[in-house]
Amino acid sequence: MNSLDKDFTAGLMENCNPPCLSLYQPTHRNHPDNQQDPIRFKNLVKALEESLLQQFPSDEIQPLLEPFLALADDRNFWNCTHDGLAVLGAKGIFRVYKLQRPVAELAVVADSFHTKPLVRILQSADRYQILAVNRHKIKLFEGNRDALDEIEPALGVPRTLTEALGEELTEPHQTVASYGGVGGGHSPMHHTHGGKESEVDSDAERFFRAVDRAVLEHHSQPSGLPLILAALPEHHHIFHDVSHNSFLIPESIDIHPDALSSTDELRQRAWQLIEPRYLTRLTALVEDFGNARSKGLGDDDLTQVAKSVVEGRVATLLIEASREIPGRINATTGEIAFDDLEHPQVNDLLDDLGELVLKMGGQVVVVPSERMPTETGIAVIYRYSD
Repeated sequence: MNSLDKDFTAGLMENCNPPCLSLYQPTHRNHPDNQQDPIRFKNLVKALEESLLQQFPSDEIQPLLEPFLALADDRNFWNCTHDGLAVLGAKGIFRVYKLQRPVAELAVVADSFHTKPLVRILQSADRYQILAVNRHKIKLFEGNRDALDEIEPALGVPRTLTEALGEELTEPHQTVASYGGVGGGHSPMHHTHGGKESEVDSDAERFFRAVDRAVLEHHSQPSGLPLILAALPEHHHIFHDVSHNSFLIPESIDIHPDALSSTDELRQRAWQLIEPRYLTRLTALVEDFGNARSKGLGDDDLTQVAKSVVEGRVATLLIEASREIPGRINATTGEIAFDDLEHPQVNDLLDDLGELVLKMGGQVVVVPSERMPTETGIAVIYRYSD
């Protein structure tokens, strides 16, 4: 699967040659519920085709739909889905993202990708990663308050002690002993008694240092997510002492995941550590907006916000997670026109505003409906007054 964090950071979703196809649907992890998923997917692909036919000839449409149709027939893929699915396609681009939370069914053809559901995931304050370590190997997990899945470490991240240290690994002490064989003969046998405790600790320290450096480069920095260590208590101090990862939180899970009964038990332990941070961040954002609005530096009027976004005045944009406002925005003037999402040139205004704010270096946070401080689905904090 494609990496959502890396693709978004690289700006891949901004460089779409229209028409841009965006498909979202909830999926199921287990049988028999997952049997309906490819059928629903094909129906959504049909909706994309119908939307394309409103504006483009058939010979231009077919190449765009071919990778979608191939995915629909991939049985292995549909047997290993998560809670949601996002598929983006255009000329020269086809990206598939398995999501850890359900998304509403949507099939949109527009002049840019519909990315608000992905922004919600990327900008959500409840996401985190877990690094599970012992003296011999690592595991990586990524999750949120509702789901947790093991992920494949990126290339460049050592998975085992041997992979990390190679020839630098301390050789265990060996002795040669003779044992009686058949007929009373003796044959030498090599037995390892293991290195001294200091040598073992030295190997563990060097292993943890290599893992810490690689995870920071390939996972923490691209994602910006808090990292939780899951390990036996005796490994906590060693890892934290050598770590230079600013995303590693002080609190740790004091057991290796292999000793737990399920991944969900690991998720529950992780969420106990992350939830206070999550609630603190949301509370601070709402309070910051209230303070800004009282000083004339906050707004929730969509028309005014749109003009301020294109002027580069927006420092922080809060978007309500469950809200969609179909329409178009003029990226030069900030003027907006309301319309219907079924039109090939129409996207979600909130989605487009979020993309513009990110391009201009602002912060975008998609907020759960129950914590949104406004009724309009949007709230901004300005960098400076008008």
